[in-house]
Amino acid sequence: MTSELERPPLQADERTALIGWLDLQRQILRWKCEGLSDEDAHRPVIPTSPVMTMAGLISHMRWTEHMWLEVLFLGGDEKQNPSFDESSEDADWRTDGRPLAELLAEYEAQCARSNEIVAAASLDDVGRHPGFRSGSANLRWMLIHLVEETGRHAGHADIVRELLDGTKGYY
Repeated sequence: MTSELERPPLQADERTALIGWLDLQRQILRWKCEGLSDEDAHRPVIPTSPVMTMAGLISHMRWTEHMWLEVLFLGGDEKQNPSFDESSEDADWRTDGRPLAELLAEYEAQCARSNEIVAAASLDDVGRHPGFRSGSANLRWMLIHLVEETGRHAGHADIVRELLDGTKGYY
């Protein structure tokens, strides 16, 4: 596993730093999927967490970006996001065997959409979904949360990948 990941600049304004760190965590998640077969991408390695697969992580993070920026920040329709499906636990993690390449393409497109949303707004703008516990946070708070959550799941991906095939690597 070798990859040239782009680190955020050492000196940058707040927006550039936040997006830079978020983009780095996104890159690490995608990097951890490099070279995986679809079979391995869907293979659970943690007996108590059957949805904690590489495919599940990518799906979850795609829907997490959608939830925070399109639903909670912009006020979009929560019915478009499986994270809000109360009839199915962990619905945003379930991939139904879809190819990893397809899941990665959807994640990439969602990340691009998220960056467009951030570029068009002020970090002080407040979310438009106050019915959700953090829906009234400002964009700055939401971005910090996305850096935290994406980084946490990039760490999970590091562990899952090592358990799958022994592949280790840090950027």
